[in-house]
Amino acid sequence: MYKFFIRPLLFLFDPEKIHHFTFFFIKLFSKIPGITSLIREMYQVEDERLHRQLFGLSFKNPVGLAAGFDKDAKLYRELSNFGFGFIEIGTLTPKPQPGNSPKRLFRLKSDQALINRMGFNNGGVLEAVERLKKNKNVLIGGNIGKNKTTPNENAVDDYVSCFERLFDYVDYFVVNVSSPNTPNLRELQEKEPLAKLLKTLQLHNHRHPKTKPILLKIAPDLTDAQLLDIIEIVKSTQIAGVIATNTTLTREGLQSSNKTETGGLSGKPLAKRATEVIRFLSEKSGKAFPIIGVGGIHSSEDALEKLEAGADLIQLYTGFIYEGPKLVKAINNAILKLN
Repeated sequence: MYKFFIRPLLFLFDPEKIHHFTFFFIKLFSKIPGITSLIREMYQVEDERLHRQLFGLSFKNPVGLAAGFDKDAKLYRELSNFGFGFIEIGTLTPKPQPGNSPKRLFRLKSDQALINRMGFNNGGVLEAVERLKKNKNVLIGGNIGKNKTTPNENAVDDYVSCFERLFDYVDYFVVNVSSPNTPNLRELQEKEPLAKLLKTLQLHNHRHPKTKPILLKIAPDLTDAQLLDIIEIVKSTQIAGVIATNTTLTREGLQSSNKTETGGLSGKPLAKRATEVIRFLSEKSGKAFPIIGVGGIHSSEDALEKLEAGADLIQLYTGFIYEGPKLVKAINNAILKLN
């Protein structure tokens, strides 16, 4: 129903505008008595064999929603009803910021992909905290970044600010230094500044009575040498793990006429490279840390490929937009068939 009726209708409109409309509709629809129970019945798969224990957290299933979809924690409770085992909100910055100028989100229908140059548009961390205070049982990841106007030499302060303000309201943190849409942000992936950033966050982490897992989200465009540096940094800073991968700047093999738009590419074309990065990290590290795999997952086969490559959990974003909520259920059922 989604692919044949709902998606064609949604795809008639500007992708960013329809994203906000969909949020409004889901929020409104979920208030109707009985609808939430119906959605859960349709999409959730409850089975102990899907449970995962990672970095001190209990995931009811290994399929999560990636950051960027619910940036401001406006819909995490409703989205969790579609069968996700966890929801990652953000990327959040200390101060609210509008992001880059529209138009900044593009569908590449022929490639089953998206290009975005959103630029960390969000209402700021404090606004999200107020919404997260209402959370009861959704496992939440907090994806954090820096404001566009903050120079890289002061970036650590922005990450620490988000970390401290979010600490009591998320289950794990994700350090985003890999978005291509904030000027010079990816420079923070270099060995020295990245190690400094993660060590500083860990210092703040250990000042709390109980620490929270910190993960690093990396770009798919890193070289093998840079990935080896990532492995070394993860081990030396003792963070909890890695999310592989963010969007890519490459445009190889694309068919869509708007493929030259600037920004980060997500969706089907990213699948192969994201899997390569996952496998490289897993094998070269000797499975030393957990990996959350994301990038180009549009089917249960894509998900199983990521898990086989070494991912412990997976996340959806563009695949969720193109395939609809049934994708979450299909992946969980496919995982159960392996047991």
